[in-house]
Amino acid sequence: MTDRPRLVLVTGSGRSGTSSVAGTLKRLGLHVPQPEVPADDKNPRGYYEPLWVTEFHKRVLNPVPVRTIDTRPTAAAIAARAGSKPEVESELREWLAGQLDTQPAGGQVLVKDPRAFWILPVWTRVAAQLGADVVTLTMLRHPTEVVRSRDTAYLSDQDPAFRRQRETANVAAWVNAAFATERATREQPRAFVRYHDLLGDWRAAMARAGSQLGLTYSPDPSISPHPVDDFIDARLNRSAISWDDIAVPPQLRDLASRTWDAMNVLVEVPDDAAAVATLGECEAEYAEMFDFAAAVAMDATTEKVTQARRELRRKKDAEIAELRAEIESLRGRLGEATAPRRSFWRR
Repeated sequence: MTDRPRLVLVTGSGRSGTSSVAGTLKRLGLHVPQPEVPADDKNPRGYYEPLWVTEFHKRVLNPVPVRTIDTRPTAAAIAARAGSKPEVESELREWLAGQLDTQPAGGQVLVKDPRAFWILPVWTRVAAQLGADVVTLTMLRHPTEVVRSRDTAYLSDQDPAFRRQRETANVAAWVNAAFATERATREQPRAFVRYHDLLGDWRAAMARAGSQLGLTYSPDPSISPHPVDDFIDARLNRSAISWDDIAVPPQLRDLASRTWDAMNVLVEVPDDAAAVATLGECEAEYAEMFDFAAAVAMDATTEKVTQARRELRRKKDAEIAELRAEIESLRGRLGEATAPRRSFWRR
């Protein structure tokens, strides 16, 4: 440990337990910049996300656009270009400097947002310029549970056919995020925490992660009862399902299973060379699978694009017609107002 401040970035696929681990770290003494995103019915225990950070990531990624979960193998490169702009770096530096200035020597600042891995380089670059060290903690939850949790939180009112399509897309997005996160975090001290480990024995899970990241906790986890005891609830895991419960093509299911197995190796050894090599092979396989899927769906995609363009043209034509009618109306009224009037005495 040094007197340099430490920036702890919590990331991972959405609905993988990032809020649970961030809430745990806050109760272990890490500082979450305020204000936080407020709790809601989708996450009643809180998100523990700095509101500024979530809005910052939206400003950078939405225009590109790169979604929080994105199936495209090119999404990471697109996001990296968006995050490398000088104005993005300048905006982040101003905010982060203000946060670090309020911390004591060796302070630990906690920033949680599942989107952080998309533009991790700008975070590490700016933190280094400000004299801070970046470490990352990535949550791991089985893709079937992530998909079902997303279904419950966001798609409960959608058509069943659409939900089945989203299940496949969400598994693909989970796989793609796993590759992007693992690759982005290689240059910093990192830890991977299983969601089930956190719920089953948070003390053991956080002791391992804290050792890997060089964190200090206060109050110490050995204290019992501990504030985390009332926060972590094993009943939070309401999505214990299997592959048989969701509609996913066999090839994607097999790839996701191998990706999951390799990511789990990193929990014990965050830089295991064999696991990293396996993930690289899986990533290449996924890119090929994505290209084949795009080719198969080309006609359907073209039809949707054509329909979207036609609808846009229809709306523009309607707006133009409305503007022309308004202009003609104004011209008529202007003509009436400026027309010469005959004098009463000349009648």
